[in-house]
Amino acid sequence: MEINRPTPTGKEIKLGSTQMLVSKTNAKGDIVYSNECFINVSGYSKLELMGSPHSILRHPDMPRVVFYLMWKEIRRGNNIIAVVKNLSKSGDHYWVTTDFEIKKTRDGKVRNYMAFRQVAPRNVVKIIEPLYAKMLEIEEKDGMDGSADYFENFLKEKGVNYNEFIQDLASPKGITQAFFKKMKELFPA
Repeated sequence: MEINRPTPTGKEIKLGSTQMLVSKTNAKGDIVYSNECFINVSGYSKLELMGSPHSILRHPDMPRVVFYLMWKEIRRGNNIIAVVKNLSKSGDHYWVTTDFEIKKTRDGKVRNYMAFRQVAPRNVVKIIEPLYAKMLEIEEKDGMDGSADYFENFLKEKGVNYNEFIQDLASPKGITQAFFKKMKELFPA
């Protein structure tokens, strides 16, 4: 399916701290469910979203290597948290912390992926946005491998792996963590 990407406007959609954007994809990454909040913020209709690849929301400011690392972990069977800048149909953007969960059949095959998103805290965006900009700059010059090398060295200097870095940086904490956990329970596979 060809995706006509909107032109980024540079305007940010401000999400409320209690908004939970939820989507479910099949094993190939095509959207099969989205809650009303996700539909409203994305700007796409339910019909436009259903069956579309999740990459319909990919903002051009996002380095490809971030998605590569996310999918690498997910394919290993690891749930993962990521900080993502998404692009709405209007061209406006929004920053979210996304918690992915893998839902499997009884025999261990991937049935679907659930993505639970909430607004990324401003302090997280202030750290991640320049990092992503640097990675994207390297990616445009040296390809995804160059960007991956840069990020790997960045993580090595911090003494953490990707999951540890994102968990420490962006995982919900305190009352927000309890709220997030409760909201996730409302959306079964």
